[in-house]
Formats: sequence, C-alpha cells, structure tokens
Amino acid sequence: MIKYVAVFAATMAVSISAMAQDPSIVGTWILINAEKMLPDGSRVPDYGPNPHGQAIFTEDGYYSVQVYRSERLKFSSGDKFKGTLEEYQDASLSTSVHFGRYSVDSAKHTITFRIDRSSIPNLDNTTAVRAYELKDDELSWKVAPRADGSVPITTLRRAK
Repeated sequence: MIKYVAVFAATMAVSISAMAQDPSIVGTWILINAEKMLPDGSRVPDYGPNPHGQAIFTEDGYYSVQVYRSERLKFSSGDKFKGTLEEYQDASLSTSVHFGRYSVDSAKHTITFRIDRSSIPNLDNTTAVRAYELKDDELSWKVAPRADGSVPITTLRRAK
C-alpha cells in the first residue's frame, strides 16, 4: 500500500510541476486579427480589415470562439427568415463560430477543440487540433489548410 501511495504522490508531483509550467489560456481573449497565409507566404485579411470576435476558455475545459467580418450585409427585410440568397450567403461566409470542450498540449503547442456545434454544420461533433503560439498576452493558432492552399490564422489578445 505504501508503495502505491508513493507512486501516486510522485506522479502527482510531476503532474503539478508540468501544470505550473503550462502557459494558461484560460480566460477571455479579444480578436485582433483574422488573416490567411497564402501559398506564397504572404498574408491577407480573411474577414476584412477590422474583424470582430473573441474566444473564451474556461478552467473546466469549455470554450467558445467567434469571428465576424466587420462589414456584414444586413437583411433588407429586417427578418432573417425572409432573406435573399445573397444575404444568406453573406451571413454564412462572414462568420466563423464554434463551441465545445478543449484541451492544451503545451509540449506539442497544440489546442484540441472538441467541437460540439459550429457555424459550419460539417464540423459539428468533430475534433480539430490546432498548432498555437502564446507570447505574453497574445494567442494565435493556425487552421488546417483550405483547398486553395491558404492557411487561416487567428490572433487574439487577452482581455484586461
């Protein structure tokens, strides 16, 4: 029994030490940039020049991410149930929203998003692993390359 307690204590000490070295992303983050890196390495805005959004990461492993283009087409009828094809298309393409559970692997510099629901229905109930960088109060991650070879990059600053 003492042997098991000693092993458990040693394991916990290593885990607590690793957690203390893990940079925390818990909190609220404000979007400062949503761009895409093109195959030639250049970067261009992905959601217009001044995108809006935020990400929230809770201590108990829940998250929510919202990215919106700053200029969005309004529904001319004032009713989202009476929109035109162009208005529906713009509403869909001007946002990127998802929520669910997350985990961080600080050794691999990855965030794993277990997506419950997304503005893209195909991503509901999926898992996405994103490489991230955390420098002071700035957090960024890259999304998997799109069919055109561009790589979306989300950059946020910790809310104060």
